[in-house]
Amino acid sequence: MSQVHLIAPSGYCINQEAAQRGVARLLDDGHQVQNQTIIPRRQQRFAGTETQRLNDINALTRLEGANQIVLAVRGGYGASRLLEQIDWQGLADRQQQDPLLICGHSDFTVIQLGLLALHNVITFSGPMLAGNFGAPELNAFTLEHFWRALQNSTYSVEWQGDGPACERTGQLWGGNLAMVVSLIGTPWLPAIENGILVLEDINEHPFRVERMLLQLHHAGILDRQQAIVLGSFSGATANDYDAGYDLATMIDYLRSRVSVPIISGLDFGHEQKTVTLPLGAQASLVHAAGKTCLTLSGHPVMKA
Repeated sequence: MSQVHLIAPSGYCINQEAAQRGVARLLDDGHQVQNQTIIPRRQQRFAGTETQRLNDINALTRLEGANQIVLAVRGGYGASRLLEQIDWQGLADRQQQDPLLICGHSDFTVIQLGLLALHNVITFSGPMLAGNFGAPELNAFTLEHFWRALQNSTYSVEWQGDGPACERTGQLWGGNLAMVVSLIGTPWLPAIENGILVLEDINEHPFRVERMLLQLHHAGILDRQQAIVLGSFSGATANDYDAGYDLATMIDYLRSRVSVPIISGLDFGHEQKTVTLPLGAQASLVHAAGKTCLTLSGHPVMKA
């Protein structure tokens, strides 16, 4: 079994019971869970002071051993405050041997993309302690795909996608849409061309999703990719004022504006059912007749 090392660089974990349930599940499965004392930490809306949260990240440079899974407790907001003080080079050096298997999503996306932009470090966009491992009922699909990603140097994700038939290859990158957009014009946004950009978000109305996607488009980022894959956009329900303008309508509009294939429908994001994707890995995307297959390789995995 593995060591799970917890980090909390973002928001205070308001659901303490869920976090403890997540720890208990990991322990029951035979994993060691380190750094549990950070779970109740709080400074205003954040999971501790700036110094404490920054130390969660920079201390990873000194974390020894193989098969170390680094797991974010939750997202929220706060990682953006840390970007200028993170020891990026130290983290990259740590990944040279027995790389840490770093996993999280949401607000954590900015740190993941910073690692990818500055040093081509691959991390996993996937479940977190409180929201996923600590859910009232642990999702079997999510658990299976988490371990599949961490244990297999090549693996595939399949779903009933929507979009034009295509075959594309490129470096996988992306994560939370709002966090990706927040990095435009900064050193922490990967300058990836001919990549496969995967995006998800939560509690953003369809017009806000469109506005952020158009910002990526206007910045020239979307048309430089091989393909765009859309995950889940939880809480993006249209209202009466929209008069039929919903997420599907918005995606159709985006397809009319963007030159590259847009494939939607992937179970990825702020849902109980989510895949785990290695950001920075090599990806092969094949979509035909409603069946989509994304094959990933070149990411760090657990050693036997």
